[in-house]
Amino acid sequence: MVVRRSAGVLVYRRGAGGIEVLLAHMGGPFWAKKDAAAWSLPKGEIEEGEAAEVAARREFAEELGVSVPPGEWVALGEVRQSGKVVTAWAVEGELDPEAVVPGVFEMEWPPRSGVLREFPEVDRVEWFSLEVAREKLVKGQRGFVDRLAEW
Repeated sequence: MVVRRSAGVLVYRRGAGGIEVLLAHMGGPFWAKKDAAAWSLPKGEIEEGEAAEVAARREFAEELGVSVPPGEWVALGEVRQSGKVVTAWAVEGELDPEAVVPGVFEMEWPPRSGVLREFPEVDRVEWFSLEVAREKLVKGQRGFVDRLAEW
């Protein structure tokens, strides 16, 4: 059995209220009316022969339309999410959510209609405290926030 692998970047900043992380709300009709456990760090599949860090940088740019802020990459390790393994890094930096120009994906919608529609990969991006981020993130990725808090 081949294990699918993804890689991503968790951008964080330090403020008066503590550490905040940048999360992306997943796009498409399935996630449109969900909030709790409907956010993710920008991530995507690692292509065959591709280094995980290269995939994380590429996927961040594809999903958000902006580059990963410059800074030191801190390894957050791996988590299991929905049958795949996700590897992530934390990078301290600033990013204006208004600067995000999300990539798009195509899917049949409504289901079994034969109609293909385009949807944004993410429909919004926001900064959250670590406490709020734990509630917003899909369950499988919450370990990354805990690891960042310990670091």
